[in-house]
Amino acid sequence: MTTGFYWDERCFWHGGGNYAFLSPVGGLVQPLAAGGLPEGPESKRRLKALLDVTGLAAELRCQSAPPATWEDLARVHPEAFLQKFKGLSDASGGELGLRTPFGPGGFEIASLSAGLAKAALTDVLKGDIRNAYSLSRPPGHHCLPDWPNGFCLLANIAIAIESVQAAGLARRIAVIDWDVHHGNGTEAIFYDRDDVLTVSLHQDRNYPLDTGDAADRGRGAGEGFNRNIPLPPGGGRHAYLSAWDRLVDQQVADFAPDAIVIACGFDASGVDPLGRMMLSAADFGDLTRRAMALADRVCDGRLVLVHEGGYSEVHVPFCGHAAIGALAGSGIEAADPMHPRITGQQPGAAFDAFTDSWIDGLAHTLDG
Repeated sequence: MTTGFYWDERCFWHGGGNYAFLSPVGGLVQPLAAGGLPEGPESKRRLKALLDVTGLAAELRCQSAPPATWEDLARVHPEAFLQKFKGLSDASGGELGLRTPFGPGGFEIASLSAGLAKAALTDVLKGDIRNAYSLSRPPGHHCLPDWPNGFCLLANIAIAIESVQAAGLARRIAVIDWDVHHGNGTEAIFYDRDDVLTVSLHQDRNYPLDTGDAADRGRGAGEGFNRNIPLPPGGGRHAYLSAWDRLVDQQVADFAPDAIVIACGFDASGVDPLGRMMLSAADFGDLTRRAMALADRVCDGRLVLVHEGGYSEVHVPFCGHAAIGALAGSGIEAADPMHPRITGQQPGAAFDAFTDSWIDGLAHTLDG
């Protein structure tokens, strides 16, 4: 079976307002030449273009999907929030929460972004495709039920999960988030539940500053079903692969999910402006292959990657190409221009030893 690739040009049309990096322009904050927030369309558009140019897109089942329905959204987000978002969207746009500006039609674009994730997960669970990548934009893993933040307007992955559970296609889903920022929205939505395992690999104390601690393990029925794996800034390939092998793999296998969803941010890249980690495109390919091997063992290969962060227009296309190429088992490669620099700057043996002791401490905390 083939790999599905879900995308839509309209998702690239989401507008983020007049910002200079993370600050609204005005006063002493001069507008940047490019304008807008770091979460812009070009890193995603350039990823799709790279897939076309190398020929990898021809090996995928590329398609759009319907937007998530109001019913889909309302399983995660309160009616009052949806009404307010829709009202602002129908008028002139606006901002809800923190750093989540949008223009007219922003509600429809965000619903489409969630719809792409929903379709990808649905089609994988139905057996129409083996695995899938959803190029969702705007992203979703920071969005709380009633408070968007971190560029995320709707909780794309949570909406997709609730949809397939409501349709009887799955009961237990594991979410592994390797975005450089903590997946606080996904965590909050499923924090009290034992039918969704949430695992977040992230840079310690990046964003949000006050979430993502390893001691936050879930509540009530969800106790033990939320696992935060904060990694020290500067950690590279060794940190991520060791954390996966020692803290992620067996926990997900023991959970025995019906499918695995990856919150696939590429902002742990060694040149990302909003992260301080050190991954290369090849490392994202290796993480994807690890996720595929895990899915093959526990859920007949049912795996979906949903695009989240990643703010280097230069590097995200190559990171995404490596991940999608791995998903498809393709021999087509796109040489990463940043590979020599990032691999040459990997931490040395002393830092790797420090990282190993850090992971030992995390293991103790995660096991309660």
